[in-house]
Amino acid sequence: MMHLNKTKTVFLAGIIGGMLLSMTGCQGSSVTAADSAGAEPIQITNVSYDPTRELYAAYNEAFASHYKEETGKEIEVIQSHGGSASQARSVIEGADADVVTLALAHDITLIEKAGLIEEGWSDEFSLDSSPYTSAIVFLVRTGNPKNIRDWDDLTAPGVEIINPDPKSSGGACWNFLAAWNYADRKYGGDEEKIREFEHSLYGNVTVMDSGARGATTTFVENGQGDVLIAWENEALQTMSEHPDEFEIISPSVSILAQPSVAVVDENVNKDGTQDAAREYLSYLYSDEAQQIIAEYGYRPSNEEILKQYADKFDLNMNLCTIQDFGGWDAAYEKYFVDGAVFDEIYQ
Repeated sequence: MMHLNKTKTVFLAGIIGGMLLSMTGCQGSSVTAADSAGAEPIQITNVSYDPTRELYAAYNEAFASHYKEETGKEIEVIQSHGGSASQARSVIEGADADVVTLALAHDITLIEKAGLIEEGWSDEFSLDSSPYTSAIVFLVRTGNPKNIRDWDDLTAPGVEIINPDPKSSGGACWNFLAAWNYADRKYGGDEEKIREFEHSLYGNVTVMDSGARGATTTFVENGQGDVLIAWENEALQTMSEHPDEFEIISPSVSILAQPSVAVVDENVNKDGTQDAAREYLSYLYSDEAQQIIAEYGYRPSNEEILKQYADKFDLNMNLCTIQDFGGWDAAYEKYFVDGAVFDEIYQ
């Protein structure tokens, strides 16, 4: 992956908004409130995961206005996207991120263990530094020709599943655990049967992309597969763009997917961007940002604002949490490290 640095060309917010800047190994975009006088703005970089492109294009623009109003200073935000685990590795390898907004806490913990983020980062912002959540749903083609209603239906012969790879995608890890939780309930904790269920499900995966957005492209644009296991926000965005072509199916059991955010302390201390980076993440909890979050298909952490969008999100979905798996450190060690449960099942 090409490392980001802060001399990369940026686009003006008022002109470009959410357009994407192509980079090797990831996609980037940036938003700026720079004025016509050519004043040198503060510049920060947000390294994020695949499906947040549209969300942060909108948020960065709102944040630039907020920051200007509060401080009188201009700010630019460079945006990078890719599979969450791949993005974490890029930061460890030198990508100049001021903040990371990744798909799961474990990916940020890896950056912490590399010495770039201070211990206790999850307590720096509210709700374990998770300003928005999502869930895992199914996206099927109009008419649902394979009659897919729940996780069991994904194991039926002839069903072709599109799903990202847990080795590079945080969303794929959430997908795996949501399916595991369903089978755990169905088989009363019989791990042998749960593994057989997951083996049957992944045996039907015909394309395993490196990231969630790539999987969506494979299913939506390339027309492959009968069902996409997806972030709820990805499914909602697809429905908004192709309302007559797809349907969202909420399974009987899913998982509350909690993306996490953190300041990359080593980099902000080096670049002198500590205050700007912290304000950037703190403002995600503001009412303005929470409304933007909901509009782009993520579940706001603010319960009152979430209720305003009850017609958009299935708030009655039965959701487990990562705590049901002992937290991310325990879950990743059991299921996703090399040679762990996922590798045993998929092989």
